Amino acid sequence: MADFFYSTSPVDPLAQPLVQDLIREYDGRYGDVPGRDPAVVELHRYPPELFLPPRGQFLLLLRNGEAIAGGAFMLQAEEGTAEVKRVWSRPDLRRQGLAARIVVELERLALRQGYSNFYLTTGSRQPEAVGLYLSLGYEPQFDLNVDATKFSLLSFRKRLAVPARPSAEAIAVPA
Repeated sequence: MADFFYSTSPVDPLAQPLVQDLIREYDGRYGDVPGRDPAVVELHRYPPELFLPPRGQFLLLLRNGEAIAGGAFMLQAEEGTAEVKRVWSRPDLRRQGLAARIVVELERLALRQGYSNFYLTTGSRQPEAVGLYLSLGYEPQFDLNVDATKFSLLSFRKRLAVPARPSAEAIAVPA
């Protein structure tokens, strides 16, 4: 069975294994940072409704009925800008381009919902994420020549462009 995108909600049971992996990963990378909230607090900081159309989107990539990657966006304070959140892929399936597929599909959906810009932050202890966003044309809002660990968060921006051709993957919407 082919992979397919599934537009849903952060509270969907299909998303929970990915959310739990994300909590473990964030706590593993940042649990020793003084004053930082545990990942479970950060992941539940925003109400699930913020990630639903028409303001947002919560997307899973499914394979054989299981979520293998996911990501979301929500309205950001700046006009025409959506904020990317929770881009994640299963640890055992990394280095297959799954996160890039999620981000590209989120960009497509954001354009369809009327957004023209994406904004995101990632942590300084996530060099893989920095590499991903740079490879997808995101502009760093920090000096790349400075040690990333000197920053608490690394911000990126991207002006969204209409893709040359539509995505070939269908989006299933829960009933």
